[in-house]
Amino acid sequence: MRVLLLLCFWISVSFAINCPGCTPLDGLSFDKIVHKFRASLVKFDVAYPYGDQHDEFAKVAKDAAEVGDLFIGEVGIKDYAEKDNQELAERFEITKDDYPTAILFVKNAEGKVENFRFVGEFKADSLKNFLRQKSGIYLPLPGCIEEFDLLVDKLIKSSKEEQKKVLREAEDLWDKVHGPKMHKRADIYVKIMRKIVDIDISFVKKEEERLKKITGGKKITPEKKEEMEERLNILKSFSAQGVKEEL
Repeated sequence: MRVLLLLCFWISVSFAINCPGCTPLDGLSFDKIVHKFRASLVKFDVAYPYGDQHDEFAKVAKDAAEVGDLFIGEVGIKDYAEKDNQELAERFEITKDDYPTAILFVKNAEGKVENFRFVGEFKADSLKNFLRQKSGIYLPLPGCIEEFDLLVDKLIKSSKEEQKKVLREAEDLWDKVHGPKMHKRADIYVKIMRKIVDIDISFVKKEEERLKKITGGKKITPEKKEEMEERLNILKSFSAQGVKEEL
C-alpha cells in the first residue's frame, strides 16, 4: 500500500491535477492503479477541463477523499501535438463528442475488473447513485440514510411481489429509527416505497417535478427549502442510473 501511495503522489506532482482529490492517469499508470482498488471512478475528458460538469465531478472526488476502497481519477486526452492518452480513448471507444465520460471500474468476487459507463445527467448526485448501485460504495447525500438507500436498491431491482417484502423490511427498520429528524427521513422513504408498490416507479419522477417547482418558488422559508431539498435527495436514491456495460 505504501508503494501505491507513493506512486499516486508521483503521478499527482508529475501532471497537472485537474481537481482536488482526482489523480491524473496515463497509459502507463492506468491499469496499475485501477486494479489496486475495489472501485475506481475515472473521468475521460479534454486535457485541461473546466465548466459545470468538471465541477460536479470535483464534488464527488471531494466527498470520496476519506473512502479507502474508492479511487477517483482523470484521463486528460489531447487530439493535437503528442496526442496524450489517445490510446486509452480508443481502448474504451471514447470520442471527443463523448467528453466528459465517466467509467466505473469494479473488482468482482473473482478479482476481475468489470467496467460500467455512466449514462445520464452529469451531476454529482447522479454519479454518487451510479457508484452506489454498481459498486455498493456509499457516498451519502444530505438527508439520506444508508440502510434505507440499500433497501431502495433492492426495491427497484425486485419484482412486484418481492417489492412488498422489501417494503416490510423498510417498515421494520423505520420502527427502530431514533430521533425526530431521522424518524422523519425514514418516514419519507417508507411513504415513497408504498407509492411505488401501490402504483409504480413513475411516481418518483412526478414527485421530483412537483418538489422542484416548490423549491424554485420565491415564497418559501430557508427551513422549508432545506427540508424539500432533503426530500429531493431521498427521491434521487430511487432513480436507477443509466449505464452502458462495457466488454
